[in-house]
Amino acid sequence: MDTSAHEACDENGLPRERLVVVGNGMASLRFLERLTEGSSGRFDVTCVGAEPTAAYNRVLLSSLLGGEIDEAACAFRGLDWYEAHGIRLITGAPVTRIDRDKGLVVVGETDVLPFDKLVLAVGSLPIRLPKPGMDLPGVITFRDLADVAAIRRAAVQHARAVVIGGGLLGLEAAVGLARLGVDTTLLHVMDRLMERQLDHHAAGLVKRAMEARGVRVVLEADTARVEGATRVERLVLADGTVLQADLVVMSVGVRPSVALAQAAGLEIGRGIKVDDQMTTSDPRIFALGECAEHRGMIYGLVEPAYEHADTLARHLAGQPAGYSGTALSTSLKVSGLPVFSAGLVDTPEDAEAIVLSDPGAGLYRKLLMRDGKLIGAVFVGDIAEQGACKGLIRSGDPVENVDDLMFGRPVPEPLAA
Repeated sequence: MDTSAHEACDENGLPRERLVVVGNGMASLRFLERLTEGSSGRFDVTCVGAEPTAAYNRVLLSSLLGGEIDEAACAFRGLDWYEAHGIRLITGAPVTRIDRDKGLVVVGETDVLPFDKLVLAVGSLPIRLPKPGMDLPGVITFRDLADVAAIRRAAVQHARAVVIGGGLLGLEAAVGLARLGVDTTLLHVMDRLMERQLDHHAAGLVKRAMEARGVRVVLEADTARVEGATRVERLVLADGTVLQADLVVMSVGVRPSVALAQAAGLEIGRGIKVDDQMTTSDPRIFALGECAEHRGMIYGLVEPAYEHADTLARHLAGQPAGYSGTALSTSLKVSGLPVFSAGLVDTPEDAEAIVLSDPGAGLYRKLLMRDGKLIGAVFVGDIAEQGACKGLIRSGDPVENVDDLMFGRPVPEPLAA
């Protein structure tokens, strides 16, 4: 590996700071894009990614799994973009150690990269349930391109798949497998799908949409163990139910990847602790995205990761920048059904729920109001007013016209000629 420095000086003849970015996922690329816009030429940038390909769109993994798109459709920037912006990109090379005393990043076993500033965008790791049999061949997580390839290899004709986890990734994996013609069962330990984002009614609509796609959904299903002689053969639930399975896809959540930072002596909570400028306990080192813990919060979503990236790019460009947290919202299509939620999803005792429901049309809207202000919204089927709802929840401004949120703003009549 060539670890020699790029051009040593900027256009003013001043030494360029060596900036190393560890991780080349969606948050990392967003940071690099914003950095090149705001401080082009200021840094000598090297980005190191453990995966063999450049950053790609993880949101599209289920479409890739189901054969709707090819791998090229998941790509963001070609290698020529990195080269054109003076960024050295190293792929397929995990960073194994950070030497803070010497200002070095160790790549693999022996290669080193010196840094003046270091950004950790190392994402998160999929959780495997601590149950017997989870290490058997045929138990696969659903997190990256390699996982998609492994699932597709295992999803042969007449295969039986069990997906564990009723969050977004689990639903997407199940739909992708069903599209491949695989007999698919989705297990979720809670009493409704996507319980953090949806209330019971909305989750029921999503369950119906999943079943219409051929996915069998089993709720309040607690996995006890996976069994098989040399690979997965069956999954056993805590109540004794046995499900035959050739493939088990694990999608029960993620945990921040902190091992590298922890070994380097950075302050760790559940994630890598950062302040409002995304700075870790070492002023030369920053963290963003799913690995970062800000004010006690860890976000496993794209929107907060992009806000982290924008904040840090502005900060490193010498501009005023501060991140104060993200008001969480979810906007997506589950099995072709548009779904949106923001703020609270279940109704507190001191709030009023205003509901519009048309089960036949697959349409559901719920607004949660407290003292004339919007504190939560759940939409299924038609999510046209999502932007207005997000803005009102974040600002805390009084709602002037609830009907506009529930039914949409009236379209003005065209002026007569």
